[in-house]
Order: sequence, then structure tokens, then C-alpha cells
Amino acid sequence: MFDISWTEFLLIAVVALIFIGPKELPSVLRTMGQWTRRVRSMASDFQSQFQEAMREAEMADLKKHVDDIAHDIKSYDPLKDVRADVEAAGKDIKSSLEKPLSLTPAREPTPAPPLEAPAAPAVPAETGDGVPTAIEQSAAPASAPAPDPVDYSREAAAVAAAIAPVAPEPSEPVPKPDTTGHGG
Repeated sequence: MFDISWTEFLLIAVVALIFIGPKELPSVLRTMGQWTRRVRSMASDFQSQFQEAMREAEMADLKKHVDDIAHDIKSYDPLKDVRADVEAAGKDIKSSLEKPLSLTPAREPTPAPPLEAPAAPAVPAETGDGVPTAIEQSAAPASAPAPDPVDYSREAAAVAAAIAPVAPEPSEPVPKPDTTGHGG
């Protein structure tokens, strides 16, 4: 406790015997023992109250930590980001399909400029005086076929089907097992 050896205890006992006297020594030692017991009891109570307060503080901190974890788990949605990305992609595709349809109403395509036909080779022809002359054979200017207007209806229907919610298919009824014991 105080790291006092036996010789020091013996010295203290001799000094107490001399100053207190042999008649009063037992009552003084009893009183000192009672005071020591009270001090130790008070120290023990203080220590236990302090430890209890520390445990309560740790428990409150632990409870708060567990509540935070429980709240995070309840509010955690693993598909939230994926769902948002898919919805954004669907809206983007839908808007990109609607833009060409709404911006380009069905109208007649502008005709392409006529292509010039290459000059036909000169074919020699004889005239009455025996001198060949070149006769040009001209072909009628060929007109290019007009391009068809772009029709986005098939693509729009395919994308709409791709981003539409999927309904579960009805399952087939499961046959019940034969419990009569007759088989088949």
C-alpha cells in the first residue's frame, strides 16, 4: 500500500506506545481502523460510481453509433443509382426519338438537283458529199430517284418497348401431388 516495511511499522508502534500510552493505545487503534474502513468505503463507492458513469457514457455513445448504423441501413438503396441512370438514359432516348419526329413533320422531300448526263460519243455519219460528220447523240437527262422521308415510327416503338416496365408473366399452376395412394 504505502510500501512500508516491518521495521518502519515497528518504529511507528514504539513511538505510538510512548506518546499515547499503554492504556489508550487499543482505543486509538480501533478508532484508526474505523476511520480507515470509512475512507476505503468512500473511495470504493466513488470508484464504482465513476465506473458506472463511464459505462453509461460508453453505452450512450454505443447506442448512438448503433442507431446511426441502423438509420444508414434503412435508408440504403443499392439500386438507387442504377435506377436513376436507367431512367435518365430512358428519358434521353425518348427525347432524342421525339425530337426528330416533332421537328421534321411529314413533308415532301426536296428534289435532288438533276444530274447532267455525260456527253454521248460522236458517231460519224456520212453526208452526201462523202465527208463524215459527227452526230451527237444526247441522252435525256436522267433524274435521280427522290429519297424516301425518314420514318422513325419503328425505332420509336422498339425503344418504347425496351424502356417500358416489365409485367411478370403468369406462372403455370403446379399440379398437386396424389395423396390418395392410388398412383397415376
